[in-house]
Amino acid sequence: MRTSITFRRDARSLLVLGLPLIGSHLAQIAIHLTDVVMLGWYSVEALAAEVLAGSFFFLFFIMGSGFAWAVMPMVASALSSGQDVQVRRVTRMGAWASMMFAAAVLPLMIWSEPLLLILGQDPSTAVLAADYLEIAGVVIFPALLVMVLKSYLAALERAQVVLWVTLVAVVLNIGVNYLLIFGNFGFPEMGVRGAAIASLIVTTASMLALGVYAARATPEHSLFTRIWRPDWEAFADVFRLGWPIGVTNLAETGLFAASSVMMGWLGTLPLAAHGIALQIASVAFMVQVGLANAATVRAGQAFGLRDRSALRSVAVASAISSVGFALLTVVAFLLFPETLIGVFMSPSEPDRAGVLAIGVGLLAAAGLFQLVDGGQVMALGLLRGVQDTRVPMVIAGISYWIIGMPVSYVLGFTLGFGAIGIWMGLVVGLAVAALLLGLRFWRWTTRWAT
Repeated sequence: MRTSITFRRDARSLLVLGLPLIGSHLAQIAIHLTDVVMLGWYSVEALAAEVLAGSFFFLFFIMGSGFAWAVMPMVASALSSGQDVQVRRVTRMGAWASMMFAAAVLPLMIWSEPLLLILGQDPSTAVLAADYLEIAGVVIFPALLVMVLKSYLAALERAQVVLWVTLVAVVLNIGVNYLLIFGNFGFPEMGVRGAAIASLIVTTASMLALGVYAARATPEHSLFTRIWRPDWEAFADVFRLGWPIGVTNLAETGLFAASSVMMGWLGTLPLAAHGIALQIASVAFMVQVGLANAATVRAGQAFGLRDRSALRSVAVASAISSVGFALLTVVAFLLFPETLIGVFMSPSEPDRAGVLAIGVGLLAAAGLFQLVDGGQVMALGLLRGVQDTRVPMVIAGISYWIIGMPVSYVLGFTLGFGAIGIWMGLVVGLAVAALLLGLRFWRWTTRWAT
């Protein structure tokens, strides 16, 4: 009975924090999703270019987010142990590290066309993708600052404001896309470049809104007072925890980006179908990310209090919540694949039937990796809560690249299974990661107690 009461309490606590985070992540991906849908209605060529460019951008963005994600457990742990000054220090230096990373990768996005051609992409798709990235590359600065502020506010359990700001951003993005992609109400028809400009406007507005809220709602932390002054000790702490998170993010995201590259080798239609199926799977994955973020905060609080029993209880509640949602996702993907995929294309699109035929099979494969993908991101979230990031980085690299990527290539090309084979390789890599990371967390809690 006591165990049941403890589980209900921890599950409720996880969801109270997790639901606004889930909502904000879903709203965030909805911004990109509207780009994909609206460009898909504009043309399949524009859709394929956005899939390629979006994968390229996200590769760098998610790596740079490692410093922002490090802020979350560090702030949660500092708060639970009464170190308010440390909250300000790590949040500021998380912003510093993020901006340094953004400046370092910006040239790669501005001059991306040669890189895309080296990767074997269709020249016309590469030109369109480079047009998008030439503008969207600048978005990485406000986007990473948004991530830092989201991590800070989530650790303070103020995730509701993140949700509302992101929902407003979705509406704004749809409006600006409508004007600039299609050239409505006298605006120029800009296609993919219009979508890139919309992303820049919306992300900058989100950054400013969250910054103003943080300054007014938490004056005790004085986040922006003399923000230009370095704090190298705190910077080193954030960097030490954040760079393995960034590399881990890169390993996973790079796996999906590489799968997009391989899909490009198969042609425009497989690449477009892959992009649609990946967007649908990503929507479901954002729920898992929100739950994992909540698990990071709760684990960070238990870690700050040195409470092993609470830490394990949070882990059990997190795992059960993750599996429950994954099963619902599998059912939806298997029952309604054509309905979900059809949203992304105009009914009059000449290639609609071909994209649907490929996409239905990919969505079935996506249903398989919902369980393992949720498992690995939840294990990573718990490990980040206890500030264990280096060994998980190694596990992720081996699982995704030493195992997952070669299996994708062999199944997709050597054995001739094509697009489905590439996705099944993703399943294998994610499954290995989920198993090894889960074992790592459980063994970590056992050693921590001794």
